[in-house]
Amino acid sequence: MYKIKLAFVLLIVVATAVSCIDPLYPNEQMLQHLGTLLLFVPLARDLFRNKLPLPAFIGIACFTFLHILGAHYIYSYVPYKEWAVTLDIVDADFFQSPRNHFDRLVHFSFGLLILPSMLHLAKQWIKDNTWTALFMAWLMIQTGSLIYELFEWSLTIVMASESADYYNGQQGDMWDAQKDMALALVGSTITSGIYAISFYFSRQKNLN
Repeated sequence: MYKIKLAFVLLIVVATAVSCIDPLYPNEQMLQHLGTLLLFVPLARDLFRNKLPLPAFIGIACFTFLHILGAHYIYSYVPYKEWAVTLDIVDADFFQSPRNHFDRLVHFSFGLLILPSMLHLAKQWIKDNTWTALFMAWLMIQTGSLIYELFEWSLTIVMASESADYYNGQQGDMWDAQKDMALALVGSTITSGIYAISFYFSRQKNLN
């Protein structure tokens, strides 16, 4: 398990370095990579402690890869549409909306991929009730999503409007924050449901 974790950490370091080559918006990318650093810290720390369950570790690592890609293109310009057309996955008429939805994917993935690590934390605090820990982890995702949207809002106050828009990726959508939080909620609910099913069948097995 340690070798798998080490491989992910090394890949993240390489991916971050590559993402800094010829960035579209250097100043905004450096701000975005503050998030990369925050995500990298628990992964690097766990190499020495080795306490995170593998699903939690891989969840954070995969989310970090998505964030690194978004940081290179500052989210609003990730050319996933062009990639999909070039690879013949879809035709050019498939994408009707002019909006770049990569940031929506990342907010959904925040709930989907980060919940296992939140569940690990919650279990440290609530040792005798797995269901309460799962609900607490679900609430932690919603709280984290809310705090991030408040952080983005604060940037619009202290930064120039153009720079704030580049970072936030709002793209003119007045309901951007609400949609982002809703997607994080959906993602975390899916993962919570998977854990709930697993807990149920595990309990039934133990009873039998």
